[in-house]
Amino acid sequence: MNFAPTRPARRPAENIVPMINVVFLLLIFFLMTAQITAPLPFDVTPPASDSEALAEGPQALHISADGQLFFDGAEDDAVWPGLAALPPDTPLMIRADAGFSAAELAAILTRLTGLGITRIALVTEGGA
Repeated sequence: MNFAPTRPARRPAENIVPMINVVFLLLIFFLMTAQITAPLPFDVTPPASDSEALAEGPQALHISADGQLFFDGAEDDAVWPGLAALPPDTPLMIRADAGFSAAELAAILTRLTGLGITRIALVTEGGA
């Protein structure tokens, strides 16, 4: 007679390596296809427009409602050297707040033209 307690038979361990491989492949896929952009420096509500043309360009000058400027990590008067260093014919988008004065925007456009920046697009919202 055998009085030793009998242990129930163990189920074989499930192999989770294929699941881990799939998770890593999905992670790599989403990292490679995601478009990672820097956050906007401050909230800007673009002016409304009926235009269907899209503003495009690799560089953007951000202008807040109170006139604060932001370009490529620089703020206020420090944006001008960075803008002057742009190559000729580089398109520049301006993301100005709807509350920003049109007269002040015209002065900024004049200064940009003086720096040689002639391809300028104003970012607007559709549906005026």
